[in-house]
Amino acid sequence: MTNTLILGGARSGKSRRALALAEKVSERRVFLATAEALDDEMDARIARHKAERGEGWETVEAPLDLVEALEAAATPDVVCVVDCLTLWLSNLMHHGRDMERETARLCRALNGRPGSIILVSNEVGLGLVPETKLGRAFRDAQGRLNQAMAQVCDRVEFIAAGLPLTLKG
Repeated sequence: MTNTLILGGARSGKSRRALALAEKVSERRVFLATAEALDDEMDARIARHKAERGEGWETVEAPLDLVEALEAAATPDVVCVVDCLTLWLSNLMHHGRDMERETARLCRALNGRPGSIILVSNEVGLGLVPETKLGRAFRDAQGRLNQAMAQVCDRVEFIAAGLPLTLKG
């Protein structure tokens, strides 16, 4: 069993890397999607991503209840890709969920879980300080979530311009 965290900026190649790694691990693959199609553009984006994944992927929608979805999907012969933790965190904030509690639950779920799990998350702390209080709260929460995931993952990669840099493992 291997837990892998893939970090990077927008359009850095994180998802492509996660899918490529998963396809090397197992023929049984589950994609845990955290995005919600709240408008036409996002609906089209989600459809495009599903088409890019192609055959051999089961998709599970998990915009809020990621831990439960992961517990249901993860078995020794399955690789799960969670894409992405950034949208999951945004969903938690939007719905007033306790982010620290949910992060702790996810950490516990990853420990000892059978199979391989690949988590995708944005590194949002490399840019300017957000103007708004909400923006700063999100950036801080994302940084704490990424640190917690890096602690429980066996491998951590940072993706820039489509190229992986191994940070751990």
